[in-house]
Amino acid sequence: MKLHRLPLTLLALACLFAAGSASAQDVRLAGLQGEHLADADMAKGTTIVIFWTSWSPHSRDIVARVNPLAQRWGGKARVVTVNFQEERQAVEGFLAGKGLAVSVFLDGDGAFARKYSMATLPGLLIVRDGKAVYRGRLPDDPDRVIAENLG
Repeated sequence: MKLHRLPLTLLALACLFAAGSASAQDVRLAGLQGEHLADADMAKGTTIVIFWTSWSPHSRDIVARVNPLAQRWGGKARVVTVNFQEERQAVEGFLAGKGLAVSVFLDGDGAFARKYSMATLPGLLIVRDGKAVYRGRLPDDPDRVIAENLG
């Protein structure tokens, strides 16, 4: 192995180790209203998780995108959002007065996103009976994807 490739190799190994350790442990997220979200909460039934962050231009309309999903699918699944790596104050400031109808959980260190291999923002994760059945970009019209994976 050439020496100039050593730092990249070490970085790749560190990422693999971090991803492996995150997926091996139960990650518990705190919510803005004092609630929590953990793997045990998603072990039964279906949970629809929307990953977002306020600094992404693609997440600016997150409330307008999530509230209809909660209204349509809330009777068949738990609908929540997970904010990716932002401070509580930034999230609260962004959401102030917008009327988000679902719980917001804070993934401050990104461990929850890593555990579920979420790499896009905004992202959609559907967990049924503890298993991720869909993960990817939040489509402009997510109803088809949700219907196909709700089971």
